[in-house]
Amino acid sequence: MSPDTLPETVAAPRDAEPAKQDRTHSRARAARRRKIVVTAARALLLVAVLGLWEGLSRAKVIDPFNFSMPSKIWDQIYTWTTHGTALGSLGEQIWFTLHEALLGWIIGVVAGVVFGIALGRITFLADVLGPYIKVLNSIPRIVLAPIFVIWFGLGPASKVASAVVLVFFPVFFNAFQGAREVDRNLVANARILGASDRRVTLQVVIPSATSWIFTSLHVSFGFALIGAIVGEYIGATKGIGLLVAQSQGTFNAAGVYAAMVILAVVALLAEGLLTFAERRIFRWKPSDSDR
Repeated sequence: MSPDTLPETVAAPRDAEPAKQDRTHSRARAARRRKIVVTAARALLLVAVLGLWEGLSRAKVIDPFNFSMPSKIWDQIYTWTTHGTALGSLGEQIWFTLHEALLGWIIGVVAGVVFGIALGRITFLADVLGPYIKVLNSIPRIVLAPIFVIWFGLGPASKVASAVVLVFFPVFFNAFQGAREVDRNLVANARILGASDRRVTLQVVIPSATSWIFTSLHVSFGFALIGAIVGEYIGATKGIGLLVAQSQGTFNAAGVYAAMVILAVVALLAEGLLTFAERRIFRWKPSDSDR
């Protein structure tokens, strides 16, 4: 190599670095622009739907008695927020339902993960219990809510039980599949290094199945809310589900929709927290904008 060509060879990587930074900045700007456009489109869609609903109700194209209208729903939420409900403050009702859903969600997630990993790792156990789990999964779990009310009464226990059975199965099947999909080479290498079954499960299988488990967590909290609401709707002393039942009993369509809006906000906040936790845990995974 001649001395004349050496500076060019050395300078090439330094010239490539600014180009790489420019590409990174361009992708970041494109991702920010896309996020703004998506957010604006979502807001416009929501405004259009609410405006159309309000207009059709006021024009009596749709029956405002049955379908209500966004302005009345907002008035109902404002009344509950400022003056409380017939059952107490709105915050108390939200917390009562959220407490039942959270407790049922935690129990269902823990049970689903434990049983899913255990059956995914122990073939004999999966062969024995597999048919029973399939039968239980085929039962419409919502119809169990009245049974739980009979067993556990009108208190929180029956709502927690309804939430548990709704959460357990999606988490179980994802954990089971995640344990079955673990790279066999990783397991074999761990065993070659002298790892016991317990260490393989804790240090190889569970970390590999974590992404599968987190996928189920996003939908399972919604199921927990459904379980708590259905239980309260059937019979309770407090909660958003009881507000729905009372609003329906008095033909207050705005109250029914207002309770649904409150539940949607709670579910969206929970989804945001889960997404934030997932991004913190899986920092090594490339984001959609990086692909």
